[in-house]
Amino acid sequence: MGFSDWDKKQVLVIGTGISGIGAAKLLSAAGACPVLFDENEKLTEEQVRGKLPAGTEAEIVIGKLPAEMEKRIEAVVPSPGVPTDTEFLDGFRKRGIPVLGEIELGYLFSKGKLIAITGTNGKTTTTSLVGQIMQEYFGDVFVVGNIGKPYTESAWKTGEGSVTVAEISSFQLETTDSFRPDISAILNITPDHLNRHHTMENYVAVKERIAAKQTKEQVCVLNYEDGYTRDFGQRCPARTVFFSSARKLEEGLYLEGEDIWRAWEGSREKLMNIHEMNLVGMCNVENVMAAIAIAICMKVPMERILDTVRRFRAVEHRIEFVAAKGGVDYYNDSKGTNPDAAIQGIRAMSKPTVLIGGGYDKGSAYDEWIEAFEGKVKCFVLVGQTAEQIEACARKHGMEEGKILRAESFEEALRLCTEHAQAGDAVLLSPACASWGMFANYEERGKKFKEYVYALAD
Repeated sequence: MGFSDWDKKQVLVIGTGISGIGAAKLLSAAGACPVLFDENEKLTEEQVRGKLPAGTEAEIVIGKLPAEMEKRIEAVVPSPGVPTDTEFLDGFRKRGIPVLGEIELGYLFSKGKLIAITGTNGKTTTTSLVGQIMQEYFGDVFVVGNIGKPYTESAWKTGEGSVTVAEISSFQLETTDSFRPDISAILNITPDHLNRHHTMENYVAVKERIAAKQTKEQVCVLNYEDGYTRDFGQRCPARTVFFSSARKLEEGLYLEGEDIWRAWEGSREKLMNIHEMNLVGMCNVENVMAAIAIAICMKVPMERILDTVRRFRAVEHRIEFVAAKGGVDYYNDSKGTNPDAAIQGIRAMSKPTVLIGGGYDKGSAYDEWIEAFEGKVKCFVLVGQTAEQIEACARKHGMEEGKILRAESFEEALRLCTEHAQAGDAVLLSPACASWGMFANYEERGKKFKEYVYALAD
């Protein structure tokens, strides 16, 4: 489908968040007739209309989609948060109506080079770093996707000389079809969102969709130390480039001691010492290696790549140093929304740590997270829906009863951390759970944490 194919088409856009609004804007600009639909009856048409630019041609339906309107729909664009295996969407598919996500829609309208990055953890940091490298070298760059900027907002602005860097989640990959990046990357795959994908096999298959339509003229960057991505490298349709934090590779990026090396086309070159970076933790060493590999494949000169890497600072809410108060270092890792991400958070700590955990239950297991504490966690403050489950897991792994505290609210959890932290300690918000039920998203949770820390007396 190109621009001409959308003229006068009746397109149902499900969801009125940033993805849905972005899709409606693009469809309207392309001459289509978008129908913005949201089942949330607390919304009003005026509220939704207020999110659209003045003059945008779009119908708005709140609550239930009328049967006569459903019959005239010619394409459906569900937002990423909408499950794809519903009877409602299946009804359209059975009638031969295309169901495509906002990422697929943006791809159909975009021009220039496309870099797409996915992974259970690290994708926001890697996308941000790659975006900065591309911006400083190419100039005409758009950073989009799961990072908070809809692809559809930027797609129509791209040209043949543009570079688009997209962070892509598993939810977004479910509804891709022709999507084919010039360079893709799968940073890692560990259990997450199993309440949505149901099985680990489904989750892995969805992640692999990022490279499904690529050819050998294109590149897929993969983590050699992740079993799923290493296995995918054997059957990936694109040319694979590996990075490794644990072994010397014959080809690719690897860590040896505290130095990042490049093995490329028969030669080896030491690139940088990891202490030259502003980022902390082995997870960020891997993110940097992935970003360097992507930039090399985009033919950015190495001195330009490393200069940007040395200046790059942590993404907000991902092992982010907030402040030192009373001799205690406070770190915001609110983006640690699953156990594997939280493992990276605690491994990055070098001091006795008071840890805040818990939140919404996504069907995760917490054993490996607890095992990663390795004596670092002096006090474990639990809050939210998963608190009881996590406490039981911590006790099973031998954590002493007095080290585990339960809080009824996030505010109480913050207060308990301050009371139990002493000079020389660290306080880490790295919950291993989503924020839903207490906050709208992990950003809101992280901002609340930072507001509390900034208000503490020096």
